[in-house]
Formats: sequence, structure tokens, C-alpha cells
Amino acid sequence: MPLRVLGAIIAGGRSRRFGSDKALAELDGRCLLDHVIAALALECDSIVICGRAVDGHVCLADRPWPGLGPLGGLAGALHFASIQGFDAVLTSACDTPEIPADLAARLSGSGAATIAGQPLFGWWPTSLSPKLDRYLAAASSLAMNDWTIHAGARRVHCSQEIPNVNTPVDLIGLRLRRLAKA
Repeated sequence: MPLRVLGAIIAGGRSRRFGSDKALAELDGRCLLDHVIAALALECDSIVICGRAVDGHVCLADRPWPGLGPLGGLAGALHFASIQGFDAVLTSACDTPEIPADLAARLSGSGAATIAGQPLFGWWPTSLSPKLDRYLAAASSLAMNDWTIHAGARRVHCSQEIPNVNTPVDLIGLRLRRLAKA
């Protein structure tokens, strides 16, 4: 029986370095968030948006409370996935429009896994939900890297560059790179 995978887009950031809501910044006529939704939809049974409300999509609040950053979004997604009968959650940031087409295949396997250097690209078995809840209750660190170590996540190397749009200059660079490829 194939695994049921929930795609979770971590989208609750404040976009301080970008200066405006980067999830809504346009690239090739679509916002960054729409690029990520389309890419994850090819690999997942269902998609949720974590940390923000987006019309027409299932949206989840951070868990157990707002303001926890990516870990709050992941905790919300894992909890939702557990209740809904999913086997795993495949996560992505909302500002990474060029997701490898085989992200789930690269990361799935035994236990948790992340792309090396990009821990928001992760494979999280839903069985980790209680462990993440305990981790957040202890509040030792809210850094995603620290959680990945605590969870024993494998680091998977990816030869494909996965651009992350943190600033307007990053978005311009991505546009120029795409033009050069065309």
C-alpha cells in the first residue's frame, strides 16, 4: 500500500529581509507560493499552508501557539497529518519556487530526512508529532537545524541548486537565471 503524504508549505514568516510579503512576490506571472503549491502537488496526496490564511487552501495555524517559526508550522502539519491518516509530511518553504521533481523520493525512507543546508525541505513521519510537541514544550531551541538533529534526521545531498528567495535581489537573480536558461 503506497504511503499517504501531506505536503506542507511553511509560509508564516514575516519577510523582514524581503521588505514585503515574499510568498506573494511574482515570478513568471505567478506568486512564489503558487509555484511551490504546484510543485508539491505533483508529489503529495494533499497540500496545506502553514502559518497563514490563503483562500481556497487548507491552512493550519502554528502549533501549539503562534510565533514559533517553521517548527510551529511543522508541528501543526504533523498533528493534522496524524489526525487525517497521512503517513508522512513533506515540507517546503514558501520562497523556494524550484523544487526538485523527485523531492519525496530523495527524502523518503527510514525516518526523518532533510536536504543538506535546506532543512525546510523535509520528510517527517507523522509518528514524530508527539516528539516535536515535547521538544517545543521544553523550548530549548526553535532553530530548525537543532530540531533536525534532535529528531535524528538524515541529511540528503542534492546536486540541484534550490534557490531560496530571501531578498528582492534574490528574486532578480532568479529571474535573470531563468532568462539565461531560456
